[in-house]
Amino acid sequence: MQDLTDGVARFQRDVFPAKAELFAHLATHHTPHTLFISCSDARVVPELITGTEPGELFVIRTAGNLVPAHTPGADGVAASIEYAVAALGVKDIVVCGHSACGAMTALAEGHDLSSAPTVAAWLRLADASVARTTADGDVPALVRQNVLAQLANLATHPSVARALAEGKVALHGWIYDIPTGRVEDLTAAGRALAA
Repeated sequence: MQDLTDGVARFQRDVFPAKAELFAHLATHHTPHTLFISCSDARVVPELITGTEPGELFVIRTAGNLVPAHTPGADGVAASIEYAVAALGVKDIVVCGHSACGAMTALAEGHDLSSAPTVAAWLRLADASVARTTADGDVPALVRQNVLAQLANLATHPSVARALAEGKVALHGWIYDIPTGRVEDLTAAGRALAA
């Protein structure tokens, strides 16, 4: 905990004063341009990877960067997606998977998750991704299939479907490679978004 308190002290002493004007603006303006959905993994830091400033990304982090398909009822991920698209008017949505993902590794290698039943239930949202991955134990292939499946799930959300139909938002699938820092864009020119 001392590391965190020391970090807050450094932020208040060094970072905040250098960006005081930005923070004053952000106190009354919330206009991120991108919804960035990534894994909860501590090694994946969206603002660091993208070189963005505070206020530019609206970030959702879930285990395995999973996005449940739209269903009626209260859901924190769905509410955040709807708010980003319908209220904030983000122009881009990125689903970012990553190398060495613990969630995808557990699924690809068939780990026993009986001691983590909530995790096991959540990871069942990746069943379609697992079914589309041809080789057992192929974590990189599963990471790729999972990003594509989550893009398809995003399109089931009414706010996203509307924004896509009106040309107001674009979907992007990325894979971040931790050891090299490279980011692969699965949706770059010529690549289909369908899983």
